Amino acid sequence: MELEQAEFLCVRCSRHMKTCCQTCEVYVTLGDVARIEAFTGCQDFHEFRPASDRIYTDHDDDATWMRHVFRADGTRRVLKRRQSGDCTFLGPHGCRLPLEVRPLVCRIYPYDYNEQGIKEELTPGCPLELVRPGLTLIGELRMNRADAERWHRQLYEEIRREETNGQ
Repeated sequence: MELEQAEFLCVRCSRHMKTCCQTCEVYVTLGDVARIEAFTGCQDFHEFRPASDRIYTDHDDDATWMRHVFRADGTRRVLKRRQSGDCTFLGPHGCRLPLEVRPLVCRIYPYDYNEQGIKEELTPGCPLELVRPGLTLIGELRMNRADAERWHRQLYEEIRREETNGQ
């Protein structure tokens, strides 16, 4: 029990349920692609696919996201997934990419956001029942709002550089 209490929340989550790294479609900006290519030396880790769930297209409060992330054919650039559904960069001990190389949307999660900024409510999905007493989800994940806001600004700068609706 003592060991379990000291484990990172994402490790405990992976024993409890499928994690975001196994179920989410991860949008990557061209900046993400460049950072990942520079770190890994690989180029074949992303593809254009239509969203498989409305959660990825239900952004009525974010015209910039809809205009710049999705191409005219309804697809967007996402990380490839293994046949199991796992992210291509998910290893036995979590993400194989260092924090500053990971896709911006991964770094920001579970903060919810739109172009205007970080929202007060977090994105649902993390198993709150696994958060240790006395901690918040953000504390348990060792995150802070200042980093999330920095990554949010970077994300929207990179999104606005995307070609619009015809890439």
